[in-house]
Amino acid sequence: MTQLHLMYGLVGTLALVLALMSRRIRDLAVSGPLVALAAGVIVGPHVLGALELSERARDLALLEGSRLVVAVSVMEAALRFPARQLRGVVRPVPILLLVVMPLAAVIAGASALVLGIPLALAALVGACLCPTDPVLAGSIVSGKPAEESLPQRLRHAITAESGINDGLALPIVGVALAVVLPATTPGAEAGRLVWEVTGSLLIGAAMGALAALGARVAGRYGDPEPGPTLVLTVLLAVAVLGLGRAAGTDGILGVFVAGTAYNALVGDEERGRQQRLNEAANRYLCLPLFFILGVFLPWDQWAAFGAAAPLVVVLILLLRRLPAVLVLARPLGFRGRDAVFLGWFGPMGASSIFYVAHAVDTGVTDPRFFGAATLVIAASVLTFGVTSSPGRRLYARSERRSAGAGAGSTPAPPAVAAREPHGAA
Repeated sequence: MTQLHLMYGLVGTLALVLALMSRRIRDLAVSGPLVALAAGVIVGPHVLGALELSERARDLALLEGSRLVVAVSVMEAALRFPARQLRGVVRPVPILLLVVMPLAAVIAGASALVLGIPLALAALVGACLCPTDPVLAGSIVSGKPAEESLPQRLRHAITAESGINDGLALPIVGVALAVVLPATTPGAEAGRLVWEVTGSLLIGAAMGALAALGARVAGRYGDPEPGPTLVLTVLLAVAVLGLGRAAGTDGILGVFVAGTAYNALVGDEERGRQQRLNEAANRYLCLPLFFILGVFLPWDQWAAFGAAAPLVVVLILLLRRLPAVLVLARPLGFRGRDAVFLGWFGPMGASSIFYVAHAVDTGVTDPRFFGAATLVIAASVLTFGVTSSPGRRLYARSERRSAGAGAGSTPAPPAVAAREPHGAA
């Protein structure tokens, strides 16, 4: 137990330091998850050797930790903007979910074949890497720097997509698992996947509506007190996650649906207070997860991949999402620079960790799977951790140059050019 308690102490100290330096971290070309990942590597068995936990502890910590982190993160995504503002992304989000995400799974899986792993295993790697992570995406599109640099519609699109696709990736992962683990019956597996999605929609919508109704009724009688009000949606996320899993549904998708229903039915003031708490929880609750991942990174397996390891990272980072978004820029309704930003900033992080841990828990024991998937996830945390702040600044400079060059000409469409006030939630 000493090793586990030491991990608690190290993670808590790291989170405390990052919280005290939160404004400075926002301005630096690093992210909290990247710092936590690096700290895990340093204290792990391959550097200082201060922490060495069993694979069973690793699998349990990654599975349940990522499940909770992603649930809180998608709740924060659902509350980030007033529900009425999301009408502007009704057009691009279905395309991102139904076209870009499946293509991302195919491209990432095909790229993973470079590592010399079997086709079925590569397909599972691609499925786990296809969703956009709401934790890393949230650090890109939330906060004052994002409000000052990025158009409102672009931020809304990334938020909505990253919130929804974490649950909708489950059928893709389920199909890949059925291929890797042939003992499963295709018909039964299909029925289970349908129930996991539809059941989560029903449970999430019902719980979100009931929570909003309860908040309104309690408000009429002077309840709840300010403290409980702030954590109401965090409690809602935990409740939906637990009920959804007990009913055999996709709890993460259910949490996003519950948050969206709650957002649509409560006032902006109440939503704003709870969203700010959820954003803070999202930024710091994720740190232990990335710290644990850093401790358990399979360096020996990566070395066994040889020169193919950096090649597959480059292929997936460049081809998984960006080309498809650029080709679909017109149907998505985005200009060139918006499509480039949207295509590049589709990071892989906590949601991919969850699906990797879920696959391992389901019975995928080939170490090449964990090695291939974590190789790309770690590269994603590093790449997007160091490019998010420069990317926002580069976008803002490009926008200002375009505005200066186009002075006196026809202005950009309001849906693209609109921005929120700096203090908006």
